[in-house]
Amino acid sequence: MNKFLLTVIPCALVLSVHAQQGPPLTAKDYERAESRLSYGTEPFIDNNNVRPEWLAADRFWYRNLTAQGSEFILVDPAKHSRVAAFDQQKLAAALSTATGKQYTAAILPFTSFTFSADGKSIIFEADGKQWSADLGTYKVAESNSAAASTNAGRGGRRGGRGSIYNTSPDGKKEAFIKDWNLWIRDADTKKETQLTTDGVKDYGYATDNAGWKHSDNAILIWSSDSKKIATFKQDQRNVSDMYLVTTNVGKPNLKTWKYPLPGDKDVPMIQRVIIDADNVKVVVTKVAPDPHRATLSDDISSSGTLDDVYFSSDNSKVAFVSTSRDHKNEKVRIADAATGDVREVFEETVPTQFESGQGAINWRYLDKTNEIIWYSERDNWGHLYLYDANTGKVKNQITKGDFVVTRLLKVDEKNRMLYFIADGRQAENPYFSQLCKVGFDGKHFATLTPEAGNHQVTLSPSGAYFIDSYSKPDVPAVTVLRDMSGKLITNLEKTDISRLEATGWKPVTTFSVKAHDGKTDIYGLMITPTKLDPNKKYPVIDYIYPGPQGGSVGSWSFAASRGDGQALAELGFIVVEIEGTSNPLRSKSFHDMSYGNMGENTLPDQVTGIRQLAAKYGYLDTTRVGIWGHSGGGFATAGAMFRYPDFFKVGISESGNHENLNYEDDWGERYNGLAANSNYAAQANQNLAKNLKGKLMLAHGLLDDNVPPYNTLLVIEALEKANKDYDLVVFPNSPHGYGPYSPYMMRRRWDYFVKNLLGVEPPHEYVLKSKTDPRNGGGMK
Repeated sequence: MNKFLLTVIPCALVLSVHAQQGPPLTAKDYERAESRLSYGTEPFIDNNNVRPEWLAADRFWYRNLTAQGSEFILVDPAKHSRVAAFDQQKLAAALSTATGKQYTAAILPFTSFTFSADGKSIIFEADGKQWSADLGTYKVAESNSAAASTNAGRGGRRGGRGSIYNTSPDGKKEAFIKDWNLWIRDADTKKETQLTTDGVKDYGYATDNAGWKHSDNAILIWSSDSKKIATFKQDQRNVSDMYLVTTNVGKPNLKTWKYPLPGDKDVPMIQRVIIDADNVKVVVTKVAPDPHRATLSDDISSSGTLDDVYFSSDNSKVAFVSTSRDHKNEKVRIADAATGDVREVFEETVPTQFESGQGAINWRYLDKTNEIIWYSERDNWGHLYLYDANTGKVKNQITKGDFVVTRLLKVDEKNRMLYFIADGRQAENPYFSQLCKVGFDGKHFATLTPEAGNHQVTLSPSGAYFIDSYSKPDVPAVTVLRDMSGKLITNLEKTDISRLEATGWKPVTTFSVKAHDGKTDIYGLMITPTKLDPNKKYPVIDYIYPGPQGGSVGSWSFAASRGDGQALAELGFIVVEIEGTSNPLRSKSFHDMSYGNMGENTLPDQVTGIRQLAAKYGYLDTTRVGIWGHSGGGFATAGAMFRYPDFFKVGISESGNHENLNYEDDWGERYNGLAANSNYAAQANQNLAKNLKGKLMLAHGLLDDNVPPYNTLLVIEALEKANKDYDLVVFPNSPHGYGPYSPYMMRRRWDYFVKNLLGVEPPHEYVLKSKTDPRNGGGMK
């Protein structure tokens, strides 16, 4: 399903007795496994993450974790310099004197700070107070400056985390919703002005509701001059409701909101409007309302703002894309911001589903040259095309080849160059990303990050430089700073895992196998116990997330802990993550392999992949294979237990969308097709539940407003009708992720696999306790 943090955990029932195959596991065994969770491994990794705090002129500072503690580094690209941000020894001494507490240079009592406007002092919080330190004299004094919470050069679209206010580019206006209408207020005086007046319940302006995701935020974009707003009036008056109830002493509280399902006659429709905020005038575009759809995903604000809408540079026009309900048709349009007149530019229709990128919307409106950069998979690969915005004709294809443009990061209109992330240009692994550039005319293509591995790129605010961190699943990161020609400016960090390796930690094993068709290469990771005995046989646990908008592996960069994969391996399992067919980041035909049949869930690839691994690595025991996943992975897990009951013996299905007619409309209608054109019933897990042979645990939060719990209840009812045993964990007041109950779910997951797949008893009610890295306040020894 929609990718949400796998922070999961349940509320239990029964674990059936399994024939014991060895001595019980002890709390010490679980402690060893727990030490391989991220909070156990990260404290042993040094020089790892560069998270820039940007300053003026593309300067930035970051905090680097070392074996001794941490250091604050200041980088100036123009000077090619990487130096200490300040003298930590002098600051520690001065702060110790000021507070009466002892601090050392490597363990300062703060993790963030702000430079003063002149750069001659810093402001930070420590010992419950705010302080200022003069970087010339290192005199420390209490400060009442408001600058500590933000850094120069940083800004947000909203008025702060959790804020309902959408701030204009000049920072002077804040847009928000009140009583279904759009308002603005002066950021300084807080004086409010009502922009619309005809909004009513379920037919309001800028409302944020995609069914599975909803909030009080205003979904809109501001013009660059902060005078206009592009948004919509959303009509969901006839859309069906979803219901959840709380669990509490006394009568439960009913949660009700609009949540359309596949096949519903009515889905939310958006009438696009342009609002003159200065003159309080609403201009309705002269075009029929669009379904609540976007080119990238199953929401119209997945980019963090209103998707698929751009103002022209002079703010007189608005370019937008209208997406059909089934995601097969895209219409590119340009509206006059003053009159609402709409001109059709061009459209694209595909037989399955259209997407405008992988993780980012990749089309752009270039009004100064009357051009549009467009993303299409028409030649079977995701590429960029240059269109004439006047005629709607293709001028030329910009990128070509057997690779995928995933994210367009920068458009240099002056020099007519594009900078983008591409996957598939490294033979070792098609999922490894690189930064590339090319001219609008398709010439002068260059790879700016040539090193082998997966490159994670962060552009500087001006777009003149980028931070590049490259690694592999089994090779730690190197982080450098480059200019936009790819020239190295300075080395930043090289991740050091020597202390982690000294604990016995081992990296994952990367592999490729053939998909179920016997010819397509698919890729994955295998995690083994650190003290692997190749002469033994180990049961296998398959962690699955089938997509189709993502996959089991997730990031192909280095990570010392991948969820609880290494922890499970320490308990005596081989854990595999196989990126099956029908996932993105490859060709269009690869992504469409199971279009219209989401119930396949990459399961044929999982089965054949595990068998191929077992043929190569004799210690995999294919007579004992378990599987687990959350959300879409929960759907796939139950499907695996029902479709391949002789292969998968134990499954843990968390928060699964088992019946896609019971999940939000845009998901199924995008990847399966409209309900009238697709056999949803053949994919529904409850219709296959009678096939269960092994041990199945189901888990769900009863306040899951993403995948409503009725999905799991349908499976439960079918299992009971078929007289099948199952185990159940319920979180009465938890949403899609289990939040504070996640450690509980993890422990229950370990117990279930240990007892039913490994065949031994787990320790009784072991408690998982997360720890803070001592370098971040956990207390250095």
